Order: sequence, then C-alpha cells, then structure tokens
Amino acid sequence: MMASSEHTLSPQYSFPVQIYYEDTDFSGVVYHPNFLKYFERAREHVIGADILANLWQEQGLGFAVYRSDMLCHDGVEFADIIDVRTRFYFESKYRTVWLQEIWRPDGKKPAVTAQIEMVCMNKARQLAPMSPSLISKLSQNFTSQIKL
Repeated sequence: MMASSEHTLSPQYSFPVQIYYEDTDFSGVVYHPNFLKYFERAREHVIGADILANLWQEQGLGFAVYRSDMLCHDGVEFADIIDVRTRFYFESKYRTVWLQEIWRPDGKKPAVTAQIEMVCMNKARQLAPMSPSLISKLSQNFTSQIKL
C-alpha cells in the first residue's frame, strides 16, 4: 500500500472476516462485489459505529465513496478467515483515502487490494468539511503531524 510522501499514513488496522458459502459463486470462490462489503466493514470498524452514528445525528455529516480502485490478485474461498488490513490518510479536510488489502491465511501476498476515496457530506448530500473533533479522533494514533 502506497501513500504520497506528503501525507501521514495511519497505523495498520486488522479486521478478520469469515467467508461463508453465501459469499461465494458456484465454484466456492468469493463473488467479487463482496470484497467491497468487507472493505466497508473494516472502515466502519476503524472509525467506530458509535462515532459514525453520532456524526450523522449530531452534526448531519456522513461519508460516501467518491472513487474505488480494486484489484483481485488471487481467489478467496469458502471457509477462509481473511484479514482485511486497512490504512488511511487525510487527502484534505473533505476527503480520506483508504488503502486496503485482503490477505488469505498464510498468504505470501494480498489476494485483493483497493484504494478507496471517501468524501464527507452533509444531509443535503453536499461536500462538507470533516469536523475538527472527527479529524482529531481519527488521527489520535498518528505519530507525526497531520497536514490538511
């Protein structure tokens, strides 16, 4: 996962996902749109469901996918327990960029990689800046200064 040298990258977060038969196609391999769901769950885990709910209820702010680039390098199969590895950085006060990988058990390389850009929007679906409190909460584990 690569980030521009001008951005501070978050620590890596890990989120396990059990692959069920319903996640797969007829051959027992994960149906590719499901990877986007796994990435979404991992991002929600990083931010926190309570923070996302409060952000919406109290500030009228939420996130939407602006752009998604995903590459499938290897199949993920029924009964695997995958590791969704996530890092992110702040592109601006409006946008975060999420660098995510899916690793199979004992994998030598990621099975799936993605770069997903999220924008902050208000209830009118207009671009809105992230609140300083949200930026602070998301960046509390960063080791160097965030540049916005």
